[in-house]
Amino acid sequence: MILNCDYCGKEESLPFVCSYCGGTYCSEHRLPEAHRCTGDLSRRPVKQSTTTTFSWSDGGGAAGMRTPQPRNFSRIEVRDILVAWIALGVAFTIAITGGLLSGFSGRLGVVVNGGAVTIGLETTFVLALVTIGVGFVLHELMHKFVSERYGFKAEFRMWPQGLGFALVSALIAGIVFAAPGATYIMGYGVTERENGIISLAGPLTNIAIALLFLPLLLVNGGNVTLFEAGYLGSYFNFFLATFNMLPIFVLDGAKVWRWNKAIWAGLFIPLVVIVVAYLTGSVG
Repeated sequence: MILNCDYCGKEESLPFVCSYCGGTYCSEHRLPEAHRCTGDLSRRPVKQSTTTTFSWSDGGGAAGMRTPQPRNFSRIEVRDILVAWIALGVAFTIAITGGLLSGFSGRLGVVVNGGAVTIGLETTFVLALVTIGVGFVLHELMHKFVSERYGFKAEFRMWPQGLGFALVSALIAGIVFAAPGATYIMGYGVTERENGIISLAGPLTNIAIALLFLPLLLVNGGNVTLFEAGYLGSYFNFFLATFNMLPIFVLDGAKVWRWNKAIWAGLFIPLVVIVVAYLTGSVG
């Protein structure tokens, strides 16, 4: 994916992340003095490495030399997480109403004693943040945490174009094509196993979130807000896990497939069955 340099705005397919201010820069402005860094340069070593490539090494020699990284969040990373989370909440709230094609007439709700019980847009927005938005954000953060556990530096960066497209698609068609951002991992010598586990962490997080919301489906008719939280939280997180486990190059499933095909199949096949059950109305 393409990111823009925080200093000059140039598009950069392999961005450099500053270790001091957390900004993302092109090769020309990667050094602190080149982008007028506002971070704490007092801890800068005499000889600084600026390499941010993420190379393969199945031998595992570099793994023994790495140490777990501290779990830090830069100012820019926190900003990107919050913007992506709120933008997703807005996009899914708009999509639930059906967008322009449906005249924004859709509402969440259930039928109780022959009558429809719906919830307001404000509550829908909160539900979208707590169920869907959290699923997206925690998926990416778990990639970050596991990468840091293996000794790699990792930061989340939002994709403004992806978030914009999600909002436009929701507004026009009531469908969200969400690409909120990604976790960028920096370091050398990642093994096939490590990359598989780092990739697997995201879908497993979505499954855990879905299971936490699943019991709320039992309150159908008792509390419409809790029921909808259970449905949105379980369905969308099961769906996110399934989609990301597809063995396509840019998705997590491709790395898990390369590492261990048995683990991939053992997770992906049950997920497909679960999502089909939701789509056919067997759940809910």
